[in-house]
Amino acid sequence: MYNLFTRWAALGVAGAVLSLVSLGASAVAQSFPDRTITLVVPFAAGGSTDVVARVIAQKMGEDLKQQVVVENVAGAGGNLGADRVARAEPDGYTILMGTVATHALNPLILKRKPYDAEKDFSPVSLLVLVPNVLVVNPELPVNNVAELIALLKKEPDKYSYASSGNGTPLHLSGELFNSMAGVKMQHVPYKGAGPALNDLIGNQISIMFDNLPSSSGHIKSGTLRALGVTTAKRAPSFPDVPTVAETIPGYETYTWNALFAPAQTPNDVVVRLNEAANKALQDPAVIARMNDFSATIVGSTPEELGKHVSAELAKWGPIVKNANIQMD
Repeated sequence: MYNLFTRWAALGVAGAVLSLVSLGASAVAQSFPDRTITLVVPFAAGGSTDVVARVIAQKMGEDLKQQVVVENVAGAGGNLGADRVARAEPDGYTILMGTVATHALNPLILKRKPYDAEKDFSPVSLLVLVPNVLVVNPELPVNNVAELIALLKKEPDKYSYASSGNGTPLHLSGELFNSMAGVKMQHVPYKGAGPALNDLIGNQISIMFDNLPSSSGHIKSGTLRALGVTTAKRAPSFPDVPTVAETIPGYETYTWNALFAPAQTPNDVVVRLNEAANKALQDPAVIARMNDFSATIVGSTPEELGKHVSAELAKWGPIVKNANIQMD
């Protein structure tokens, strides 16, 4: 009898402790945020991910009544910044601007994985999709995707394509093109899009997959020819440029930006961050800025972002395996 009483008493104490912890977590969530939030961008300043982060951070700060400060933590293809957030206190004050690189490609490509893309993060919201584009030097005698495929099949192994680096979404865009079109272009990785574009414009290389924002000025000036955007639908900023999928059904790649918090962040905090992010995406100034560089605004629930990450891992897994891409 004594043992039974002792057991129930212990359970009662444990229940009281759990209730207090729950009440404490709820109180924290209700007061969130009461100080500055750090939004980690895992790439250098100036790129499309950094631009999206700064535009969103400003508007989120206005809604949250606290400053959202962007901090660039570049290195290891986005892994350094992502790992920092994965290990941060799960309180919502350190969040990540994640991408297809941090949450799909790097986890598949790297031999040593510093974090788990699904287990180590709490999804907040999928923000925008940024198209990639297939561009060529104007001296290449092709005007569309079909003509490029015909040329590559006529002269196999002659042509190479550039990208901003090994394991990047642009590299994988080329590998997916090779696979789905039944062609074989050699990949030439560069240390960033800038040097690759310089060689493409100078005709040292003929073909490149790039983010649409960084190539858009060259397309408009005629120094590069756009054969197709890589999203399922045409980019509003270039309505006359067809999609690659109009020639290769089912082809689709893009860069995306999404907000993540560390795993175990209280649900109420995640919901508050999600509300602020989605409200920011509806702001007319934000919409105009995103349109400037052809970003498609999405907005999502945390659950939808979680499913998106799982789908991206499933999509890119076979492509990475078939291309035999592995990095230390």
